[in-house]
Amino acid sequence: MMEFLRKADPEMADIMQKELERQRNTLELIGSENFTYEAVLEAAGSVMTNKYSEGYPFKRYYGGNQFIDLSEQLAIDRAKKLFNAEHANVQPHSGSQANMAAYFALLEPGDTFIGMSLAHGGHLSHGHPVNFSGKIYKAVQYGVRKEDQLIDFEQIRKLMKEHKAKLMVMGATAYPREYDFKQAREICDEFGCLLMADIAHIAGLIVGGVHQHPFPHADVVTSTTQKTLRGPRGGLILCKEEYAKAIDRAVFPMMQGGPLDHIIAAKAVCFHLAMQPEFKDYARQIVKNAKAMAEELISQGLDLVTGGTDTHLILADVTPKGLTGKEAETVLDEVGITVNKNMIPFDSRKPFDPSGIRIGTPALTSRGMKESEMRQIADMIVKVLEHPNDESIKKKVREEVKELCEDFPLYPEIEYI
Repeated sequence: MMEFLRKADPEMADIMQKELERQRNTLELIGSENFTYEAVLEAAGSVMTNKYSEGYPFKRYYGGNQFIDLSEQLAIDRAKKLFNAEHANVQPHSGSQANMAAYFALLEPGDTFIGMSLAHGGHLSHGHPVNFSGKIYKAVQYGVRKEDQLIDFEQIRKLMKEHKAKLMVMGATAYPREYDFKQAREICDEFGCLLMADIAHIAGLIVGGVHQHPFPHADVVTSTTQKTLRGPRGGLILCKEEYAKAIDRAVFPMMQGGPLDHIIAAKAVCFHLAMQPEFKDYARQIVKNAKAMAEELISQGLDLVTGGTDTHLILADVTPKGLTGKEAETVLDEVGITVNKNMIPFDSRKPFDPSGIRIGTPALTSRGMKESEMRQIADMIVKVLEHPNDESIKKKVREEVKELCEDFPLYPEIEYI
């Protein structure tokens, strides 16, 4: 149907074609990004976008929702089966909105909750003072140990004892190791606290069987659908049945109006694909790729936070190479390798120009790349970081990037112009 776009708005079609070419011709290593399935793209761009459907399946405030009801119920049923959850809400537009709804359901304004510090790998919505989560609630922040950069559960215990938090959030956006939901549950039980798991980054690894499952330990689980799960951009809430009504009311009518029915349809497709046997192979390959890349980066002298990875993520300190994270991001972008600057634990630099970069393997795994390509890319990364002003080296790396992208084509049947 791209011919309609080309005729109606050639200017936008041109922009979209350029973005498609950027994705095709660069090595996407941002850990929070992925390339979704063609089937998900079709569902997300479908006629389902035309309907308005405030409410929930079979309980709507508008007529004409008989097929929208079937679509959303299918997404709910698949999400419950996929994650072994008692209840699912598929309406949140994003991970942050899923977190907001969970807080609204479990807390009152001014209540205390404990979440991971952004400076140590957590997310803005885990209690940062500039975010709603740090403004509406009293947010206490935990971090990692200085000696090994692993989550400091003893610090969590001390903070729980001191502040009597009502909710603990276990999850992060830049933490490369497996989360211990079982230990988090034990601490919550010790202090009479609820446990929320934010699995936005690791959802695909969990259903793929390569990461500890948050259930039955967590009371509520929030997620995005676009990262390791490889679905459309969107949010998801899973919970035990006792919190189902509170969660649903927090999403609608408290926080959102009509849901995005085209995205819910795309979520249903994503959940279906994540149930297929080959998805487990995909999840395993994501982790294999991350480990292979981490090993090669370490062997070439790069300092990695925690000394490696258990997941899809690598967090590297680039200051020993004489660069800041911002400079590293910029010079790698010049050769077609896309990463993001990122703070590292106990960083002495500021967020806009931190000491580290964050690297992730989901998108390149979606293109079919494996361990040998990861080692090759790690070598390219180090070459560029060590010679940021050497145009001959950067030219050679650009050529390597181009060859790799051609060997693993992306969306060959899609064109916008």
